[in-house]
Amino acid sequence: MENMYNLNIERAVLSAIIFDPETYEEIAAKLKSHDFYLPFHQHLYVAMEELSREEKPIDEEFLRSKLVTMGKFDEVAMLDLLSANPISNTAAYLTEIKAKSSKRALATLATEIKKVVIEDDLPAEEVMNLVEKKLYEITQNNTNEDFRESKEITLAMMDEIERLKALGNSKLVGVDTGFKNLNDKTSGFGKGDLVIIAARPAMGKTALVLNMALRAIERNEGVAFFSLEMPAEQLMLRLLSAKTSIPLQALRVGDLRDEQWSQLSAATSELAEKKLFVDDGGYATIHHVRSKLRKLKGQHPEISIAIIDYLQLMSGDGGREGRQQEVSEISRGLKQLARELQIPIVALSQLNRGVESRDNKRPMLSDLRESGAIEQDADIILFVYRDDVYREAMEKEREMKAKAEGKEYSTEFKKKSEEDAEIIIGKQRNGPTGTVELVFQKNFTRFVDKAISPAFEVVYEDSDIPMQETNINIDIPQI
Repeated sequence: MENMYNLNIERAVLSAIIFDPETYEEIAAKLKSHDFYLPFHQHLYVAMEELSREEKPIDEEFLRSKLVTMGKFDEVAMLDLLSANPISNTAAYLTEIKAKSSKRALATLATEIKKVVIEDDLPAEEVMNLVEKKLYEITQNNTNEDFRESKEITLAMMDEIERLKALGNSKLVGVDTGFKNLNDKTSGFGKGDLVIIAARPAMGKTALVLNMALRAIERNEGVAFFSLEMPAEQLMLRLLSAKTSIPLQALRVGDLRDEQWSQLSAATSELAEKKLFVDDGGYATIHHVRSKLRKLKGQHPEISIAIIDYLQLMSGDGGREGRQQEVSEISRGLKQLARELQIPIVALSQLNRGVESRDNKRPMLSDLRESGAIEQDADIILFVYRDDVYREAMEKEREMKAKAEGKEYSTEFKKKSEEDAEIIIGKQRNGPTGTVELVFQKNFTRFVDKAISPAFEVVYEDSDIPMQETNINIDIPQI
């Protein structure tokens, strides 16, 4: 066990804090209390954390008083620590403490693996998931096996409230969706949220999340994208079209003017430096997504959102009877993974054909395929709806019917380069449902916020109308 800890190094670091409390913040950013081996050193470090939070001196007198209050004071251990020579350069010592802490965690994991494999006889898939999860926690040095006490939870909540207060009047408290109108209704996607975006074919299912991804990487955040039906090159074409406002069809055939080539070159150079990671293997199980996303998040902490296109193309880990049970396993697994990695996971989902048989074709929760588990596990469910898609389809059907009957047919329906779109919030665990209006720019496969018509004030100066009735707000259509 001697290679699992070094008490002299632990004492040196802790005494360095006592003799120079200004070093605490730097050390606190790298070490947690469980990184120390000796229980008294763990308690002392917790006392330092509390004194720092209370803005009190981290010195011998206050530490002694705090440890006595905690019932954790040890006179002999304290004398041993104070007799240690304080150090000025702690970097190498911190690295050593971290390394030994990780070794102890790995040794504990090895024992746990033996137990779950031999004694508990868990299935191999569950064991592998457990091992990957624990390894991710060890990599992040953020094990959370123990119960969280009320005090720690309350302090964490207060820190979050302070963070929200610092935002002022901003309605955005989660991850930016990329659309102001949607942010206003959702306050952004929460860390740990499972977000389902569902639509019928041709509604721009994929285009919407690509727009979200583009805006995230433009904010220098990281995005993980699991594309199960489209190669990464096609995704990049769509991103470039949305970014440059060059029509997608022109990009596909390379039919560009000189200035467009310059635009494309600049956009390509910019996107090449962004943190977009695409898995376009075309096959993914929940185990595959868990494993890859944990590893990616460990290597790139800046990952702020993960996107899966789409859920129905995923498979379970096997052994489940029936597709509904498999989808249940997938949705629950994605929700747990979102909470573990503290990022929103956005999964696209198909709607069943039932919506086509209704006069009002706006989707609702019951239209989700294998809806039970998805509806239960999701924190937010959004539906993408464009009325013009159905209007155009109906006009084509009428035209074909007229031609089949030998009749002439003229239509008043005109294709538009920009169409009204709706994002219907069918479920929001921590907020209201409702509809958000966007505009879909077809040539660029791009959604943008719909401008809200401004209101102006009419004041009657020379009138018998009482003052409280003189202000009339009139909505003027946008020109």
